[in-house]
Parts: sequence; C-alpha cells; structure tokens
Amino acid sequence: MGVGVVVLTMGDRPVELTRALRSVLDQTGPRAEILVIANGVQAPPVPDGVRTLATPENLGIVGGRDLGWRELDDELVLFLDDDAWLLSDDVLGRVRAAFAADQRLGIVSMRIIDPETGLSSRRHVPRLRASDPERSSDVTTFLGGANVMRRAVLDQCGGLPSAFWYGHEETDLAWAALDAGWTIRYDADAVAGHPTTTPARHETYYRLNARNRVWLARRRLPAPLVVAYLGVWTALTVVRVRDLRSLRVWGRGFVEGWRSDPGPRRPMRWRTVWRMTRLGRPPVV
Repeated sequence: MGVGVVVLTMGDRPVELTRALRSVLDQTGPRAEILVIANGVQAPPVPDGVRTLATPENLGIVGGRDLGWRELDDELVLFLDDDAWLLSDDVLGRVRAAFAADQRLGIVSMRIIDPETGLSSRRHVPRLRASDPERSSDVTTFLGGANVMRRAVLDQCGGLPSAFWYGHEETDLAWAALDAGWTIRYDADAVAGHPTTTPARHETYYRLNARNRVWLARRRLPAPLVVAYLGVWTALTVVRVRDLRSLRVWGRGFVEGWRSDPGPRRPMRWRTVWRMTRLGRPPVV
C-alpha cells in the first residue's frame, strides 16, 4: 500500500519540520510520498524527494490538511504535524500491515508521547478511559496531528471540513466515517513524539472550540441529541474554565455556531449512536 504524507507548516519551526520529514524518510519499506503544505508562507527548504506547496493565504489547520491529501494519489494518507515525528523506523510498515489485514479499518490514530517525560497526555488518548495510553482499542475519534487513514474514507466522507479552521474537524470526519461503516483504531504501538502543549494557551481556541462544537452537533447528530450533547459540553466548560474572559470568548463562539452556516447536515443513524455507545463513548460527551 502506498502512503502519502501531508505535513502542514507555518514556517516558524524549521528545525522541527526537518526532524518530522527525516523521521518519515528513514522509515523502512517502500518510500512514502511527502508533501509539505506551507500554509500562507514561503515554501521552506526540504530534503531531496520532498515536495512543497505554498498557499497564498493561511487556510487554517483544517484547510491546509484538506488541500494536502487532495494533491496525493496514495491509498493511505499520513497526517503529521510539523513538530511531531515518528519514533521508530517501522511505524509505517506496522500501519500498512494493519490496513492490509482489515479492509474495514479506516483510520489509525497513533499514540503520542512527550519524549522529555516519556508520558502521553490524557487529551492525546482518543477515548474516555485514557488512564492506560499503552492499550490499543477501537475508538470513536482520532488525533489530527498523527494519524493514517484510507483515502477511500476521505473520498467517501467528503474530506475534512475546511471551514472549521481548527478544532473538532477530526470528530466531524470520525463520526461520518463510523456512520459509513468504517473502524477507527487507536494503535498504542504506532508511536509519534510531540511536545506537551495545551491549545487553550490561545484565546482563539475558546471561540473556535465553541463554534465548531455547535457546528459538529448541527451537522452530525440526530435532532434529539443536539441539545443533549451541547448541554453536557456547556456544563463541562463552565466547570473547567475558571477564567471569566475565556468564558465570554467561548460564549461568543457558541452563539456564532448557531448563527452561522455549519455546512451540509448529514446526521448519523441511530445504529451508529448505539455502536459508539458500545465503544464507550456515546455522542453526548
């Protein structure tokens, strides 16, 4: 199976970008096709055999990744952040074998660790029971910065929702993929390195987090679950976010999510709701 790699960069992490590209180039087995999307910046210098595509404006994380996979022809697509890297030279070989063994496997989410601590952040384990990051399992979403998926999933589900810009685009695509019958796997043995950071350090995070969560619910959930899902997340946000300024930004994003167009509405079937519930994460939390 051919693997195409999409690495998105804003041009401000050249050392980390080189590390990410080298980790892919050093993989055993067939060489992957690598495309660096320079998102609104000049194309950076890259190793031989790596292609670049510079966009005239910043398309956002989601728009940049969505553009990238459409420029490739491979059966599998690896999405890798420019400050992430594969921690062993057999990661792609392992992932290829997993996809070859299971024709309904649509997405593999990698385990991310901080090499300085050797630990995986709880938010990097895409399930509610995240206390054991070294346990693989079927899941209901995936990590955007270190995953491999079939091109067929992207084709069938319409790709990534570019208008989201940043936040919840993985869940939007994951729910569409699950509804189409695909499986999503968290593979704890496919490991990528990434420094531990929190997206909440950016104020824009709160607005987009709220807006996109409303969009996600409006696009993908059956009507009775829209209010339940957003009610649960509103309560969790009020409890978790103690800063009033951040809460006000979040509130404006929430209102924006209702007043703006989220794109086509394609609610999941109730049997998909039940499937997600059996996987341990019903679409209300």
